[in-house]
Amino acid sequence: MDGLISVRDDVALALKRQAPVVALESTVIAHGLPRPHNVETARKMEAAVREAGATPATIGILDGKMVVGFTNEQLAFLAEAKDVAKVSRSDVSAVLASGRPGATTVAGTMFIAARADIHVLATGGIGGVHRGSENTYDISADLTELSRTPVAVVCTGAKAILDLPRTVEVLETLGIPVVGYGTNEFPAFYSRESGLPLQHRVDSPDDAARLIRIQWDLGSFEQGFGAGVVIVNPPSAESALPRAEIESLVASAMQAAELASIRGKSVTPFLLEEVGRTSRGKTLETNIALLIANARLAARIAVAYSAQNSRGQRAVSH
Repeated sequence: MDGLISVRDDVALALKRQAPVVALESTVIAHGLPRPHNVETARKMEAAVREAGATPATIGILDGKMVVGFTNEQLAFLAEAKDVAKVSRSDVSAVLASGRPGATTVAGTMFIAARADIHVLATGGIGGVHRGSENTYDISADLTELSRTPVAVVCTGAKAILDLPRTVEVLETLGIPVVGYGTNEFPAFYSRESGLPLQHRVDSPDDAARLIRIQWDLGSFEQGFGAGVVIVNPPSAESALPRAEIESLVASAMQAAELASIRGKSVTPFLLEEVGRTSRGKTLETNIALLIANARLAARIAVAYSAQNSRGQRAVSH
């Protein structure tokens, strides 16, 4: 593995000291946001992590290696590069072998982060069950990765273009804790409300970190608790958009995708771009705001998690 993974020096030092580190996915740079917003937002997310006291580690694949902690130059390259592979867990080995640049999805980022011993990740929205999945069987690998990889993912729920009720059902079926941060309702990405109630809630980074630690402790007893944790952070009231407006935009975007015969990994980027176009940029503004907010919250949780681990180790040593 050592020959296949490259860890930025400050990330490696933080991990050695058991200091807080936050993983950031790179698909948002290569496939999620238009230029120049992609690289600008990536840098703002990293800055938000640092301001909250943690070290950011944007993850992707470059030159046949899994990169944990992009440099500024690597971020800029990925934002401008053509033919960047979209890398889920199932694509990692093939993209490493090909030497192509790869931007990792939530699943791909979790897979690599766990191998680097990073256990908190920030993103916009996870993948999930696609609308019409009863015909297409299109279900994101993010969900299966969450069921087997001990990484806490801070997000604004699942992307609004998905079938949110079915996504929540699958998360529950797979044994993945879904926890609201300051909310009792699963957010609908661009909107604060979805009508889907949550069973669990935390209201502080300390509470979130305590829940995560217990989840990992249970996993160490090999009782089938190796799953990740989804911490959902709704968009701010200032940046959120009305649910009915978003549903109308998504319906139109899905019709356009059907007419254009869009399939597979191209569906999500197409729908997000189409929704952004028809909303006249409003969804883009919300997306950027929630990405930065989630990075900040993930860092605060990582700081609390690191502090609790340090206190636990001191207590054991005494």
